[in-house]
Amino acid sequence: MKGRPLSQMIFINLPVADLARSKAFYAAVGAVNNPKFTDDTAACMVLSDTIHVMLLTHAKWATFGNVPILDAHAGAQVFLCLTRDSKVAVDAVVEQAAAAGGQADPTPAEDHGFMYGRSFRDPDGHIWENVWMDPAAVEAGPPDMATA
Repeated sequence: MKGRPLSQMIFINLPVADLARSKAFYAAVGAVNNPKFTDDTAACMVLSDTIHVMLLTHAKWATFGNVPILDAHAGAQVFLCLTRDSKVAVDAVVEQAAAAGGQADPTPAEDHGFMYGRSFRDPDGHIWENVWMDPAAVEAGPPDMATA
């Protein structure tokens, strides 16, 4: 796309009730802690070169402004979605999340042939979708979703 930066990073800020538990959970699903941006109030968990999850204690979250923490177990404002390399990888990360104290499949699993997805909920209620898409389908562009 013309005018778009070549590379951008995203830092997803999530409020967490128990920082140590959340660090362990995210490590169990493949994130790596960046100690340069981690202390007793926050932890930077690296999912990729461009995707970082900032786990913030409730006290740290409060320093960002007067924004209340909603109960993510009772509702959702966003679904965070990551692509995976295969259907097997989708299943594996969901099972890892469940084994680490998360909930497997809080949203319905989907298998449309060209796209396969499952989700997990972290211990604080944040929902992560995990999707594999057939590379040929990605190259061809979106199918008619009315038939999907």
